[in-house]
Amino acid sequence: MKFSLPVAVALWAAVASALPEPVELIEGPTKTQKEASLVARQAKVPPSSGVENSKTAITVKAGASFDGKNKRYERNPKVCQGQKETGEKDAMFIIEDGGSLSNVIIGASQAEGVHCRGTCTITNVWWTKVCEDAATFNQKSGTSKVIGGGAIGASDKVLQFNGKGTVEITDFYVQDYGKLIRSCGDCEGNGGPRNVVITGVTAIGKGPLCGINQNYGDTCTIKDSCQSQSKGCDIYQGVTNHKGESKKLKSNANDGKTCKVSGFKKC
Repeated sequence: MKFSLPVAVALWAAVASALPEPVELIEGPTKTQKEASLVARQAKVPPSSGVENSKTAITVKAGASFDGKNKRYERNPKVCQGQKETGEKDAMFIIEDGGSLSNVIIGASQAEGVHCRGTCTITNVWWTKVCEDAATFNQKSGTSKVIGGGAIGASDKVLQFNGKGTVEITDFYVQDYGKLIRSCGDCEGNGGPRNVVITGVTAIGKGPLCGINQNYGDTCTIKDSCQSQSKGCDIYQGVTNHKGESKKLKSNANDGKTCKVSGFKKC
């Protein structure tokens, strides 16, 4: 059967009008979009003003201040061995009691980041890629402070609290990490109390902000902070001298005693 051109056009229009509206396909973010998002987050790390290489850890003397003037510091040769704990000698900086470190970018070549032998103040320090951990606090008492700055890419904890007293973390940014801070779960002579105070922190990742040991009297206070999966405070049972596993007792707790959470939201 043959149709004249006007009839064929009219027939096609009638069929087309009866077809359902086209469905718009909504896809998830592409690899390029994900990479762009990661770059945008990492853009929070300030540009370095230069690079300093060191064969050994740099020591900040007791009571002294070290201003890195936004330079990036690297260990050369590289000492990072992933999650293998290599100790203080493979840190980028060792801070003695009462010392302070500021305006530093720590690169990926170090293993243990910053080791504080006593109380310390860490201000506007960035870790471009965490190796074993970013900072370790070994004070016997008193308060250490982490103010501003941030860390990216920690497969486990970012900050390790092995000593006693208090660690305050204020206006810090962390991304792609396991835990922001953990009270030591199985140290030799382990015990507490250890107190953690987290204020104004932004955390993008799968892990909680703090992990603390209930049996040692540890506390974690979280104020005015956000976490991308609303994970705040985890409670553990600590052990000593590496005898057994430090078991998690409760996730995302807010009992007003061990975990004290207020002004906390999803990022």
